[in-house]
Amino acid sequence: MLKVVDCYSNQIIEDLSGCWALLWHWDHGQPRDLLVARDIILVAEQMGLKVFPNIDTCWHFDNKLSQKYALGAIGAPLADTYIFFDKEKAMEWARESNWPMVFKLRRGAGSINVKLVRTRYQAQRIIERSFGRGHTIYGSPFTDISAKFRRTASAKKLFEVLPKLPARIMKLRKDNKLAPRERGYAYFQEFLPNNDHDTRVTIIGNRAFAFRRSVRFGDFRASGSGLIDHARNHIDIECVKIALEAAKRLGSQSMAFDFAYDGKRHPRILEMSYAYAADAVFKCPGYWDDRLKWYGGHIWPQDAILDDLLNSPRHRAWSWISESGSR
Repeated sequence: MLKVVDCYSNQIIEDLSGCWALLWHWDHGQPRDLLVARDIILVAEQMGLKVFPNIDTCWHFDNKLSQKYALGAIGAPLADTYIFFDKEKAMEWARESNWPMVFKLRRGAGSINVKLVRTRYQAQRIIERSFGRGHTIYGSPFTDISAKFRRTASAKKLFEVLPKLPARIMKLRKDNKLAPRERGYAYFQEFLPNNDHDTRVTIIGNRAFAFRRSVRFGDFRASGSGLIDHARNHIDIECVKIALEAAKRLGSQSMAFDFAYDGKRHPRILEMSYAYAADAVFKCPGYWDDRLKWYGGHIWPQDAILDDLLNSPRHRAWSWISESGSR
């Protein structure tokens, strides 16, 4: 029997009593999700519920700082990443480093809050802001406007979108007020040139779905371009191997890994996320299992996730303490 619960309710713990699973696709674009989602998921697991996403899958979601630590801990081939929590150390590093590099905020998806920094002077200005007034998370409706226009694909679609713009502006203003500015750290990642695409490998259980995304015209970013190539024979199987092993070591139920090549044509992970566009995965012509055996056919990721959840063991519940203090 299905039961709809409100995860923002003051009674959410009582509402989960008697349930055997919680499915909550919480969103990086909802400030209140970021306030409570990880806590509720962790408590639901400790209550003995099956949960998607479980805490191993989502604790580092929408946090590139956490992803650096998690991927580093398992020895995954992450692109060289530099994080500073001290302004003077960041400035000293900027003076001594070779440019360009990529500046990122810890939060953001679809290449939002990702900038190519070409000189140390530009880097120093960004560092000043990062340890000063900080950066807004959600930007404006005109952020990355060229990519948004390309995705409308036609004048008809554009005119369908334009009436929604005032509401979109109001929502972004509200979200930026609710979300604190990103400040107190600086995050830079090595720039990997000469990549005309990236490769996204999505792992669900022991299944690996993969496709390539072309870099946007006149840009260095592929994420959010919408220019997707699902051809199986275009996929570098090494990316698939790395993603399968990383997901296994992280203990994640579902994870999308983005790859680009370094100067020696070795795949390097740029980012990872449990949340992704479901239709892009569905359009894959099939998937590899953890032995790299190929299975043809289209599968909705939601179906694969639910199938895995139904067949997974329940989490061990907390032992409740009585009023006398005995267990």
